[in-house]
Amino acid sequence: MATSDVHNPEWVPSEPMKPLPKLGLFTMFRLGLFQMGLGMLSLLTLGVLNQVMISELKVPGTIAAGTIAMYQFVAPARIWFGQMSDSKPIRGYHRTGYIWVGMTLQAVCLFLAVQVVWKLGASTAAVGWTTQSTAWATLLALMFGLYGLCISASSTPFVALLVDITDEDQRSKVVGIVWSMLMVGIVVGAIVGQRMLTGLTPDTLQPVVNRLFTVFPIAVIGLTFLATFGIEKKYSRYASRSHLVEREDQITLGRAFKVLTASPQTGIFFSFLLVMTISLFLQQPVLEPYAREVFGMTIAESAGLNKYWGYGVLAGMSLGGFLIVPRIGKQRAAKLGCLLTSACFLLIITSGLTQTQMLLKSAVILFGLSSGVLTNSAVSLMLDLTAAETAGTFVGAWGLAQALAQASATLAGGAILDLGRRLFQQPFPAYSLVFACEALGMILAVVLLARVSIQEFRTSSEKAISAVLEAELD
Repeated sequence: MATSDVHNPEWVPSEPMKPLPKLGLFTMFRLGLFQMGLGMLSLLTLGVLNQVMISELKVPGTIAAGTIAMYQFVAPARIWFGQMSDSKPIRGYHRTGYIWVGMTLQAVCLFLAVQVVWKLGASTAAVGWTTQSTAWATLLALMFGLYGLCISASSTPFVALLVDITDEDQRSKVVGIVWSMLMVGIVVGAIVGQRMLTGLTPDTLQPVVNRLFTVFPIAVIGLTFLATFGIEKKYSRYASRSHLVEREDQITLGRAFKVLTASPQTGIFFSFLLVMTISLFLQQPVLEPYAREVFGMTIAESAGLNKYWGYGVLAGMSLGGFLIVPRIGKQRAAKLGCLLTSACFLLIITSGLTQTQMLLKSAVILFGLSSGVLTNSAVSLMLDLTAAETAGTFVGAWGLAQALAQASATLAGGAILDLGRRLFQQPFPAYSLVFACEALGMILAVVLLARVSIQEFRTSSEKAISAVLEAELD
């Protein structure tokens, strides 16, 4: 087996490296503007476009959710784009160029996708579901696939940039701030989107939505440049660490899968993550249409539900990180988050049964609060179940698993809704079926979580992971 410089105790740098500055709080929040932009764009696709397709254009839920979900199904490209940014810098920079180009193309793809949506809606309204409608739906799925590739091209190098510009003692703080800014983006997007959509009528639907999908992407491109301009040049430690990450450059999807399955504990925990994520996001394509059809809300009002969810998530992440997890531990906090989230889905069903909008909004806030606690504790637990030598592999593969789970959840949410419509012929029980499946899924996640043992992982997993990597490099 070949031996690289990282394993040679006699290796020393040719000249001492000049100490690089550490990030200040202002720079951390500045970096968070990128994630804030991603949050705003996610609101456009999952908070506005999906309900326009389902409730206004009467596109079947499975088709609407399935086409949108394509942006998540191309998530394996994240590993490839990460390797590209490592090995092929753009104009001397490993991350910044990919981030800028990826985000710009992302905005363009999203606007073009909306134009295809109008063609799909017009086709189904004129002649029903025909070969032409199928062609437009296929093109829409392709557009969202390209959109997903652009997300991978920008977000993966951005996460790598966070690693490059921070030392180990700063990363938890940076990640906490940047993740919170993602929620801020969703809240800001919900508030601004609600105002732009207020007073919407069938005649103004297309021009108003087109304007929304023009203004938001342009603003997000601006936030991306503001967030990352000059950061890599001033703070990046990549050059001084490149000999230490040589093995990470060679990670493939197949090897990542072998690493994930090397330890039984790793497989159990990632099964928990998969079930938890799917159960958490089944509601994504149906919550706003549920508010429209069951409660009679307008598009603006239903899109505004996202701000209540965002408020809850921000509060939940803060409570989880500073109060709950330190007091009861990560595993118990994750269990609590699962159980509370399950109860919130039952509360959402109850709100529809009683036709109480205030109860729905309260349930959405509590759902966000529970989701925040669950996310904070689950991510913290994942860091405990990460071997330091292969942290990049674990974090990258976790992102891949999360993306695929979200895509599956988006598609399954629409499919379950369609099944419910066929079974019950009424909106309320059809939507309730989706929320009931989520509640049951969270209970299953608790069962899987009970089988996770951090101690067992620490005693066996590192050896298994090391053996996999050595076999691949031999």
